[in-house]
Amino acid sequence: MNKVFLDYYRCPERYADLQLLSGGAVGRHPGYFRFGGHLCYGTSTVAEGAVSASDSLPDVLSGVEIGGSTCLLPFNLNEVITNLRQERYLTGTARASAFKRLTRSAYYLARPWLTVSVRRHLQRLWLKGWDSKPFPRWPVDRTVDQLFEFVMALSLKANKALRIPFIWFWPEGKRSCAIVTHDVETKVGLDFCNTLMDIDDSFGIKSSFQLIPGARYTVSTDTLESIRGRGFEINVHDFKHDGRLFGDWNRFQEQARQINEYAKKFGSSGFRSGGLYRNLDWYGAFRFSYDMSVPNVGHLDAQLGGCCTVMPFYIGDILELPLTTTQDYSLFNILNVYSTALWQQQIAAIRTQHGLISFNVHPDYLNTPRARNTYEALLQSLVPLRSEADVWIPLPTEVDTWWRQRSRMSIVPDGGGWRVEGAGAERATVAYASMDGDSIVYSID
Repeated sequence: MNKVFLDYYRCPERYADLQLLSGGAVGRHPGYFRFGGHLCYGTSTVAEGAVSASDSLPDVLSGVEIGGSTCLLPFNLNEVITNLRQERYLTGTARASAFKRLTRSAYYLARPWLTVSVRRHLQRLWLKGWDSKPFPRWPVDRTVDQLFEFVMALSLKANKALRIPFIWFWPEGKRSCAIVTHDVETKVGLDFCNTLMDIDDSFGIKSSFQLIPGARYTVSTDTLESIRGRGFEINVHDFKHDGRLFGDWNRFQEQARQINEYAKKFGSSGFRSGGLYRNLDWYGAFRFSYDMSVPNVGHLDAQLGGCCTVMPFYIGDILELPLTTTQDYSLFNILNVYSTALWQQQIAAIRTQHGLISFNVHPDYLNTPRARNTYEALLQSLVPLRSEADVWIPLPTEVDTWWRQRSRMSIVPDGGGWRVEGAGAERATVAYASMDGDSIVYSID
């Protein structure tokens, strides 16, 4: 019951005595319900969940019971959080229909001969009605993070504590984290990589490049050495980027084997699928340390969904670094926006949650002055956040290393305070969760 809570906060276990409220299995089938106003998806012991997030949803808060330091919840927190993070709320008609899969295959077959303007028109038709979807919440969904905060408030009450110590989310007490990534889709994009590295370097930012191993262009040893030699990172981007990686289990297994081989050749720890297509239940076939294929909100992506969190989380042994901002292609070609206004709105929301601000900007789509100017304006806005607002801007692999270290650290009493133990503890910071009115606030020791 308390595993996801402890993994998220890394607080002393005695402050996380969460148990399932006993009772009849009212919710025999997963559904949507509210918990103190926070949306959940799963089963509850006190109410039957709704089929759609837009339905009238029961609030199960009245089912909470507190006895001593134990907090009895009317649902399994591990189940609900996993359902949201791994998009298990996408059931029935929400998942891709056979017609949509066929349409997607036809699109990718024709894609090499389609102009950007034709592709833009077809994609807008595919995404029609995206802005009316009630869930996940656009432009940033923090459902998982806010649910954790609500349970933290209950833990404070159950323990009669003014504050609960935990290991802060980022090293050296940094308030948030930002990463910049580049998916290279075509030979044109590959040829632009050197210029893009020059742009990133001019702002003192190192980024990762995701390269397609099985089609579209040839990745030479010189290309790998050039990118890595300049201090940038290389990851594997799909296999052929044809929208079919997760279409058939047997085919996927064979391509996953080849993808894993290319990871060794590229020296890559990370992966991102083409078009953010994904089936998280199949990720056990990958041999990557981390993945970057799950959007926070997938309204403008070919595959619906979203993990509803701005923090890294594990899918089995793979750490997911969710894509928490809108991709440049969607910004420029679907929304027809050439400003950083939406990105700034998303940055502000993610910083409020002290989360991971992740960008995916393609070298393929920076071939016009206004697109390039927009990207440079984004980088310019990140510079003061790093120097003045304590935003950590590392490579994705550095985030992976830190998050794995943090997951193995423990927080222990130290005289009248607390200290962190474990590998990497010298970079860790003790923080505290407390109440300010009806809200959880964090402070750093």
